[in-house]
Amino acid sequence: MPQQRSTARLIEPPRDQLDQLLTPLTEGERKVIDLFDEKLPADWEIFVQPHLNGLRPDIVVLNPDVGVAVFEIKDWNLTPYYAGLNASGKTVLKRRDADGRTFSAGADDPILQIRLYEDELFNLYCPRLHQRAGRAVITAGLVFPRSRRSEVDRVFEPLRLADKGMRAYPRYYPIAAAEDVESGNLGAIFPESERTSSRVMSDAIAEDLRGWLKEPFFSQQQRGPLKLDQEQIRFSTTRTMGGYRRIKGPAGSGKSVVLAARSAELAAEGKQTLVVSFNITLLNYLRDLAVRHVAPRPVIRRQIAFLNFHAWCRRVCLATGNDQEYKRLWASALDQQPETEPQETKAEGQQQVKEVLDDGLPALVQRIYADGAGCPRYDAILVDEGQDFRLSWWKTLRRALRDDGEMMLVADKTLNVYGRAAAWTDRAMTNAGFRGRWAELKGSYRLSPTVVPLVQRFAKEFLKGEVDVPTVVESQMEIDAFPDELRWLHVDESSRLLDACDAELRRMMKRPRPDTATADITFLTASNSLGHEFVERQSHNYIKVLHTFDQDSSSSRRQKRAFFQGDARIKATTPHSFKGWEARHLILCVESVKHATDKALLYTALTRLRRHKEGSCLTVVSCCDELRAHGRSWPQYEELRPLPA
Repeated sequence: MPQQRSTARLIEPPRDQLDQLLTPLTEGERKVIDLFDEKLPADWEIFVQPHLNGLRPDIVVLNPDVGVAVFEIKDWNLTPYYAGLNASGKTVLKRRDADGRTFSAGADDPILQIRLYEDELFNLYCPRLHQRAGRAVITAGLVFPRSRRSEVDRVFEPLRLADKGMRAYPRYYPIAAAEDVESGNLGAIFPESERTSSRVMSDAIAEDLRGWLKEPFFSQQQRGPLKLDQEQIRFSTTRTMGGYRRIKGPAGSGKSVVLAARSAELAAEGKQTLVVSFNITLLNYLRDLAVRHVAPRPVIRRQIAFLNFHAWCRRVCLATGNDQEYKRLWASALDQQPETEPQETKAEGQQQVKEVLDDGLPALVQRIYADGAGCPRYDAILVDEGQDFRLSWWKTLRRALRDDGEMMLVADKTLNVYGRAAAWTDRAMTNAGFRGRWAELKGSYRLSPTVVPLVQRFAKEFLKGEVDVPTVVESQMEIDAFPDELRWLHVDESSRLLDACDAELRRMMKRPRPDTATADITFLTASNSLGHEFVERQSHNYIKVLHTFDQDSSSSRRQKRAFFQGDARIKATTPHSFKGWEARHLILCVESVKHATDKALLYTALTRLRRHKEGSCLTVVSCCDELRAHGRSWPQYEELRPLPA
């Protein structure tokens, strides 16, 4: 018998936030949402544009007693569409353009879309479904709110008849027309809504699904404005008399938030701004922060350039007609032909490349600016993660600043994973434009009171040099307010690291924290080979992963440019690329901490956990004996012993 449930319907995102979706709802989608909300029993949950492992259907409805339905809503004019045969003799959706030319709809074919949704729902999201009867709880439907029944049948009836499953079980593949929406005919749009129970569906299956359907935490955040304290507001809304400001602070103190907010303030004033970091992936995060402040998205896009230093140098060279000199510079370092693009990651560590990055490339751009012809210039230049910057890069950027412009540098010397923080001592920074002391942000708004002591202890035990460890903001001292799950798994054999990480991923997927989704899980490892194998493993299990572990360096750079936290997939990257970012579900895979930079990198990863009143999850999976004693100090510690011979 169905369980007694609450009469309050779950709609996600909430109805009062649907106007803020990044992909605006169509008129047809709104009509169908309204119809479902009005007609469906309250036990049906409605998910609008759910992330669903990267597929993003329009609407999914779920009832733990009955089943799940996925819908594509097409506000199409069907006049140019028709069913025809492809070269293999298969019936497919086609369309004619204004000149009478015909094209296959391909991936835009909505029949293919709903079939894909159904297949992945069955094979991936509901692993507990019975292999044969399980498909009976899944509906995959189409709705055409602007097209009359005659037009819908003309185009899609041949396609339905050509599909064996749709022909045999039309109830599970409804195709609704405008008349059905206008009359509120729920039975035609969603026949299975008439059911009140199913012997196959269960609460456990529904829980498997919710992790994929719920909106990720970051997407929820993205609809809200940035929250700044008084000190952060002061730094983001003012400039110094000389125009130069440097800010330091521990992890989570809001340095990136201040920089992003300042860039948005400048954009709103019509100022041309350059935001620079060393890491490519950080730029995407800064852009996401900026659009949550005072300037609308089009203004941010128009007024602010987000570039890493080397991409900016390349842009300057190409914009001023010095592209051949740029190529020759890299060709001499990498022993390549001038036409070949530099493969920075492959050549990392080579002395010639170091000379290009330290001296050759900055010198070339400085020389271009000395000539002055056609060089891009900015009203403001803001640099994040400044501890990763070489001083020669900063001095090169200064050449691009307009008269009476402003520059900002934010840094955390504790996150000195590239060993460059020594460049930013007061003595070394002579003639860098700064006056007076560093401005400081104190306390951590990212880390909860449960995490801060662990991070402080790690820094004391393993980090050398200048350490600026985070402290808890006084107003957030109550540990009970942040029910975090903090686990350390020690694996005796490195060959079992990924097995342990896989098991931890499955555990997190089945038990997400409230207000989070499967897409909120992030996997971090400093090993590109381990990361690549982790992604391959998930691919074999039909789990899509947004990652930066491609073995080809050019492809990896493209992946970094496309690495957005709001993406609908599980994330996997290196702690290098995750600097400045944050997540509520983290799995850290640690293979080695032989060098000081390895320990600094692990510290960086530990400080990425985003606090929340509903709790966050952090699991470290390590095979390093030198970290075992530290791991035992964690709230949950477990040792995975070698398998018996």
